[in-house]
Amino acid sequence: MKFGAVKTDDALGAVLAHSLKTGKLRLKKGRVLGAVDLEALRAAGVSEVIAAQLEPGDVGEDEAATRLADALDAPLVRAGPAATGRVNLFAERSGLFRAESVKVDRFNRIDPAITLATIADHQQVSAGDMVATVKIIPLAVGGASLERAAEAIASPGTMGVRPFDSARVGLVATELPSLKTSVMDKTARLLQERLNASDSTLIEEVRTAHNAEAVGEAVAALKEKSDIIIAFGASAIVDGDDVIPAGIRLAGGVVDHVGMPVDPGNLLVLAHIGDVPVIGAPGCARSPKENGFDWILARILAGERPDSDVITAMGVGGLLKEIPSRPQPRLAGRPTQKEEPPVEIVVLAAGQASRMGVAAGDADRAATPPHKLLAEFDGVPLIRRSCETALASKARAVHVVTGFRGNDMGSALAGLDVSLIDNPDYEEGMASSLRRGVSALSPQARGVLVMLADMPAITSAHLDALIDAFRAAGGNVVVRAASGQVRGNPVVLPRETFDAVMRLEGDVGARQIIASAGLQVIDVDIGDAALVDVDTRQAVLDAGGVLRG
Repeated sequence: MKFGAVKTDDALGAVLAHSLKTGKLRLKKGRVLGAVDLEALRAAGVSEVIAAQLEPGDVGEDEAATRLADALDAPLVRAGPAATGRVNLFAERSGLFRAESVKVDRFNRIDPAITLATIADHQQVSAGDMVATVKIIPLAVGGASLERAAEAIASPGTMGVRPFDSARVGLVATELPSLKTSVMDKTARLLQERLNASDSTLIEEVRTAHNAEAVGEAVAALKEKSDIIIAFGASAIVDGDDVIPAGIRLAGGVVDHVGMPVDPGNLLVLAHIGDVPVIGAPGCARSPKENGFDWILARILAGERPDSDVITAMGVGGLLKEIPSRPQPRLAGRPTQKEEPPVEIVVLAAGQASRMGVAAGDADRAATPPHKLLAEFDGVPLIRRSCETALASKARAVHVVTGFRGNDMGSALAGLDVSLIDNPDYEEGMASSLRRGVSALSPQARGVLVMLADMPAITSAHLDALIDAFRAAGGNVVVRAASGQVRGNPVVLPRETFDAVMRLEGDVGARQIIASAGLQVIDVDIGDAALVDVDTRQAVLDAGGVLRG
């Protein structure tokens, strides 16, 4: 591949290296220049471009990334569509992600132009989570390197998702006067939440005195009916002969390991009785924050049987930070009936409203046209009306992206509980606002409802209908407003699409994401409201608005 400045007259078939904008001409990075493009470039006075010229055997970035994704041998991992030389890989099931670092490293050493990045080995994932990405760095790669990379990535065991087994879990909890009943109740509830991701069930809790004999009897009683036994001591386990490990031995069990180099989580006991794993839980497992207990439980639910060698190798990365933004247990990847997939709204309000123009009767032809979002409906500026509608919905939070006349928009929204996001690049088009909005979402957001601020007929009931459809489908679908068979707005995008949103460029919206995501699309008929926007003065008046600002 030859890369660099190419005279326009010699650029037929070359791949444009950078987006090009001159006058009304817009050409995106990665475009293969055709005869019509060259004619337009000449007309615009562009004598040369920065481009890549492919040589025999070279393979374009998207085709190369797709070939590698197709070659990958990775159980329960699926590939998304190629875009800008990248293919993202997603978990098909909830489980434990496994990656063999030696094989990933070998792949990445074939050619610096060909890369594979994954999340950490043994990280828990939910269905739809992105687990890896294949990225071709330049605009094309040599066929020989691509062939070697495809052979390497096809090696079994490079990566995959090990699905969780559905387990029956028994709980032993010892009691002391110093331990409140409410704390024990909360411990059992949090344990069940940790089990939700694997569809496992806490089948029975046995509360007993805090002594080895009582623990032994409880463990023995649960052995035949449980796939896993969890034991919580009323006081911390501080020795291999403490109450919990001693009780396990009295029940006929074997203590495999006491302690672990993960903090929080040091005071954990791993044992087994027959084929049933027994975990003596550390006190930190009474909290929803991630700790060493989560690591061991996830491995066991995924069918692994960690031993002393595995546990003692957990020190690197074992110092866990407490993350305030994670209010639920790490294992609670599948929402319970009480915890529905959180949806946040991004209201797009950064555009220049260029179609409003200057009215023919205006005395001052240089007058600033009225902005559609400042037009009043029932005495309320449209942008404020739209945001009030969003706030009245079931959405978790509302973010508003402003740009053109941002100060005026901010003034119109004064006092509302929305986060304002300035987009200084609003002239680049809608994609820049989408990127800003998605960047502002909280880590808890499973979906984003993208709402155009210039749709006065949209109500909170319409938004709730879209959110309800998204939640009912499990939070891993695209939901789109429609009027009969005609598709419109707003639209709800799942977290799986956020990475693709961050790569959008130009004046494009969610339509491109919907077409390429490979996800189920659910249309929700909300009537004409899905199609009514107010891009012109007449449209504002026809919709019942009064021009202001």
